Amino acid sequence: MSISSTDPKKVISPLDPTYLSAKVIGLVVGIAALAFILWWPTPAGLPVAGKVMLGILAFAVAVWMTEALDYAVSAVVIAALMAFLLGTAPSVNNPSVLMGTSAALGLAFSGFANTALALVGAALFLAAGMTATGLDKRIALFILSRVGTGTHQVVIGSILVGIVLAFMVPSTTARVSAIVPIMLGIIAAFGVSKKSAFAGMLMITTTQTASIWNVGIKTAAAQNMVAVGFIEKILKHTITWLDWLIAAAPFAIVMTIALYFVMTRMMPPEIKEVPGGREAIRNQLNELGPIKPSELKLLTISLTLIAFWATEGVLHKFDTSSTTVAAIALMLLPGIGIMSWKEAQSRIPWGTIVLFGVGISLGTALLQTKGAVWLADIVVAEFGLKQATALFILSVMSVFLIIIHLGFASATALAAAMIPIVIAVLQGVATPGINIVGMTLLLQFVVSFGFILVVNAPQNMVAYGTDTFSARDFVRTGLVLTIIAFALVMVMGATYWRWLGYV
Repeated sequence: MSISSTDPKKVISPLDPTYLSAKVIGLVVGIAALAFILWWPTPAGLPVAGKVMLGILAFAVAVWMTEALDYAVSAVVIAALMAFLLGTAPSVNNPSVLMGTSAALGLAFSGFANTALALVGAALFLAAGMTATGLDKRIALFILSRVGTGTHQVVIGSILVGIVLAFMVPSTTARVSAIVPIMLGIIAAFGVSKKSAFAGMLMITTTQTASIWNVGIKTAAAQNMVAVGFIEKILKHTITWLDWLIAAAPFAIVMTIALYFVMTRMMPPEIKEVPGGREAIRNQLNELGPIKPSELKLLTISLTLIAFWATEGVLHKFDTSSTTVAAIALMLLPGIGIMSWKEAQSRIPWGTIVLFGVGISLGTALLQTKGAVWLADIVVAEFGLKQATALFILSVMSVFLIIIHLGFASATALAAAMIPIVIAVLQGVATPGINIVGMTLLLQFVVSFGFILVVNAPQNMVAYGTDTFSARDFVRTGLVLTIIAFALVMVMGATYWRWLGYV
């Protein structure tokens, strides 16, 4: 996700020689990996087009992990590579002829025809509407004004804010960017230093809540839409908003409780309570003035939209993408709407949409050219997954995704690169009765585990830019959260998710 307020580049300047050299090295590594794979003799059973796509995947992973290129720029480069390298490769179905650049370019942009892309785009407009009207800030302040003045109560309040906004603001970065200034105001109201344990605890709690509820709610993050897009396109199955919530919300609830205890025990605040803390929050709320008509309209649209999401497949057959696009149409209509197109377009991180579309195309091409299947066969053989139990497969793939996430600064990019391989691995095992759709869904939950490093997610960098906590504090608390999350995946895989038929 693109960052809309606090800029993580304040942490490392783009003009810093170290920053620039890391980008150059990342780009060189990506090009070298691509060139090596293209030069490498084509193994038996792997089409030339599949080898080309594995080379492009290696390039993509290298530049995404090192952020050698802006994500939107990397997407354009990947599309160009697919057009020319795939276009000059033999066709998978008819190796006697070349695929052709026109057909290859069509494949490179096939992801833009995915309905999940419409949902991502519409969700970004909804998030922009929240920011434009200030409704997200009003909701956050209203919740915080209702909690007590004790430091632990404020932490609970910040968690509740994160949960409520996760339902209403389908952009992690937008949510955290809206909450962070409010939390800074609370820290100031408590009269403690930005370097205090209380400040660090509150800010880390804010961003980790966002990451946890990215798992809990289908529409909370773009990476979820990547997985849904692949599941719909490749496995021909739809996961409704309610299906996702039933599967993921219990996990998110337990993780939220764990987050509270981890943060209050590992970073105990220096103070217990501050008189006037609630009044300071109410003063901020009063500064917003009476609720505006635009806020009321957006609140009505948002609540109606949540109702449609939650009743998909129960009371109606309108899919999540269609209802969200309809809501955005209402938001932009003159008279009814809350903002004009001109006001909206400057607030939309278009790079996220470009990355999403090309990311879906990359994964689709990997599967169509048999590259993902060939790679998955190696993974299945090396890890002994062919006859393994579903729970063992879940554990191995979860550890793999947690480790590889350490090198990614975007869960959206991680999902685009890894979910097609996950699907291919699951299709390659011989475990009787394995639910490929269900297992893909559960492993997508793990994709959102960006708990350990500040650079693992844009929302982490937004919070880190406030200079309220050290990277060491984030790592040590994040490691504990990751261990708890992995253990919970195993426990729920053996019980709740098995009862649901996903494992």
